[in-house]
Amino acid sequence: MFPYRKILELHSEGVSLRSIATITQHSRQKVTEVIKLAEKRGIIIPLDEGITDPWLEDFLYPEKKQENSGRHVMDFEYVHKELARPNVTLTLLHDEYVREAKSVGKIPYAYRTFAEHYHNYAMKYKATMRIRRKPGEILEVDWASQTLSVIDPDTGENRKVYIFIATLPCCIRRSYKTIKSRLPEPGKSRFFEPL
Repeated sequence: MFPYRKILELHSEGVSLRSIATITQHSRQKVTEVIKLAEKRGIIIPLDEGITDPWLEDFLYPEKKQENSGRHVMDFEYVHKELARPNVTLTLLHDEYVREAKSVGKIPYAYRTFAEHYHNYAMKYKATMRIRRKPGEILEVDWASQTLSVIDPDTGENRKVYIFIATLPCCIRRSYKTIKSRLPEPGKSRFFEPL
């Protein structure tokens, strides 16, 4: 097994690339490639005990497993980027993948396997995954953290107003409503009422 862990640990200790290549008996180019990939993927040294060389190989080179199977290699970065676009689903991307595989004469993965591989990729490499929700299922509310000043028309007093933003997930169209409210008594809160 290739000594991924040893290379990363030696590099974190400040050992030169030439020395690491000599110690591990691998080329400087390969050592540099492993270190750059680890930095790109966000591997943090010191490594946990559970991070073994086979785990690092899967993490740094996910396409190796796919290539060994003789099937068409999936472009996980492309799939992840495309899923962020509106109206793009994993099913549509799988159909595109199947057409691409057939055009180059390779065997495509079935949808279930395609989805499983993508899910594993997203869990390993991406800090977040997209949350699937039904339109109108929930309302998300957030405090804007900034305040505004409103002048009370009756007293002329300048009062602090807190801003809350609400949105329905899955909405493509944004809608804005004017809000009316009587200024609350100091120390008391009041919800705004839409017009």
